[in-house]
Amino acid sequence: MEFIFMLTRQDRTIADAEAMLDLIVPMRLKHIGFKDVGISAVALRSLADRIRAAGASTYLEVVSTCAEDALKSARCAAETGIDHLLGGTFVRETLQILKGLTTRYYPFPGFPTGHPTRLAGMPDDIEQHCRTFVDQGCAGADLLAYRATVADPIALIEAARRGLGDQRLIVAGSVDSPARIEAVAAAGADAFTVGTAVFSGTYLASAGSPLSQLEAIRRDAETSAYHL
Repeated sequence: MEFIFMLTRQDRTIADAEAMLDLIVPMRLKHIGFKDVGISAVALRSLADRIRAAGASTYLEVVSTCAEDALKSARCAAETGIDHLLGGTFVRETLQILKGLTTRYYPFPGFPTGHPTRLAGMPDDIEQHCRTFVDQGCAGADLLAYRATVADPIALIEAARRGLGDQRLIVAGSVDSPARIEAVAAAGADAFTVGTAVFSGTYLASAGSPLSQLEAIRRDAETSAYHL
């Protein structure tokens, strides 16, 4: 299963993202991203360029909830050549912005609200939204399973898997333990994101530094019994 490292904490890009990137370059991570909150457009472009120079695919997750800000971030992603645009709920408008580009789009299914984001919606909602995303031409979905306010996270992942078919399912938010990586993989996800758990040191209590946390997460993703 793919591990996407987010240079974020509490749904914001960290202030020293480029300095952190310098530290992790030797790890040769393949997937690195950040969010549209806590970073300027100029800094976003610089960070994306440096991630590409490190040999990784770029990911931008849209957590802004108003249409104006979310679509502004989508335009910035298009102009910057971001490889993978995650999140947001304005699907038709975002796809129009990305039309003709190589950027792949993975919107949020369900009903995300607030910041840090919480997810409302039941499995039937998630499955139907994912089917609609596929019909619209999305590359997959970005599911905030462990941010669910009511539904069981695993039931949501399984529902998204049914709705997406062979399209890519990314689980984002609060995947903060080896047990959750196993559960996410077993339920059918193709990839997961981790940000806050790396910087707070909560993924593995015995691994203090962010680099140690990252190494533990990468190892668990690669050796999962349900490796995809």
